[in-house]
Amino acid sequence: MTDRLSAQIEFLKTADRLKTVERASTLLDQSRPENSAEHSWHLALYALILCPVNAQGASVDRAIRMLLLHDLVEIVVGDHPIHEETDWAAVAKAEHAAAVELFKILPNDQADTFLALWLEFEADETADARYAKRLDRCQPMFQALYATPQQADHIDVVRDNIAGGRAAYLQDTFPEAFALASSLLGNPCTIDVTALTDRLAFLNEADQLKRIERASRLNDNSRFENSAEHSWHIMLHAMVLEDQAGAGVTLDRVLKMLLIHDIVEIDAGDAPIHGVVDHAVMAVKEQKAAERLFGLLPDREGQSLIALWQEFEAAETSDALFAKAIDRVQVPISNLVNGGGSWVTYQVSLAQLDQRVGIPVSRGAPHVWAWLRPQLESFFREHPALTG
Repeated sequence: MTDRLSAQIEFLKTADRLKTVERASTLLDQSRPENSAEHSWHLALYALILCPVNAQGASVDRAIRMLLLHDLVEIVVGDHPIHEETDWAAVAKAEHAAAVELFKILPNDQADTFLALWLEFEADETADARYAKRLDRCQPMFQALYATPQQADHIDVVRDNIAGGRAAYLQDTFPEAFALASSLLGNPCTIDVTALTDRLAFLNEADQLKRIERASRLNDNSRFENSAEHSWHIMLHAMVLEDQAGAGVTLDRVLKMLLIHDIVEIDAGDAPIHGVVDHAVMAVKEQKAAERLFGLLPDREGQSLIALWQEFEAAETSDALFAKAIDRVQVPISNLVNGGGSWVTYQVSLAQLDQRVGIPVSRGAPHVWAWLRPQLESFFREHPALTG
């Protein structure tokens, strides 16, 4: 079990590098380029939210898993903007080699499963893969069209893309998205797109999560992590560490909890686990945030997500206990890599970690805590400036 966990954690540490891969697309507020980790999170959210509009019989759960994995190869090969002249056959070959290289870090059974899922997405032949691919075509398009202010060169890319590029097929496979994009480009809208626009308001608002800075830092210590890429990373943690979940845990419900769990931070801000926080005041702010943000969705869907978020916060069900454990374990793993991170900032002791991390992780993933605890003890022994 120890060797298996060590391999799984090594893969997750490697995956952290996706947060440093910049894309050609930008955040909606144009403040900076989007990175591939937060893009993957946003796509997973698209998959969940647009299910009533365009899933067409696909498994949303499998589409979400594909989208969590689909861009990991960019750690090795980088991002390739669609508007640049590129040898796509060579890129496909390089990406396949990168997928094999990355997934082989995992235990053999997971390496085979993850690679098969990635290959299914790339082949774009199953209903699940086609749904995921359609969303991968749509999100960058709407990022450009709803940007404030719009960038003329990005709009030109969208126009070319739907006229005869990769997104042209949306006219048949996702006509609402094609019609809305055409309308936003100044062409008459000939079909009812309200089911899409009713949900895009929430998806566009969710883009702000990419601007919420956390107290934790990337593994390479280059900058602070944001809450959108954190959400992607802990979803990947849950997927990889599924075999550490207790009896009765449904992974796909856990993934949805982790997908939405930090969205309230758009209004309420981040509350660092080691910071001085009035938890009662924060709970009120987060509840109001949940009501406003999920209230942007059609009523039944919004209420369903509020209930799922509240289940995560209460941490009483098997699914929520595992989700909470995964949420707490990611940062200590990163801090062990980057020299202490938020532990240094907040002068955190080992005793505090036992309480704030050890208890929730032990409740939801006890073997993970048993693996992690000796490493924390070793770290604090080697860093006497941090008391404990």
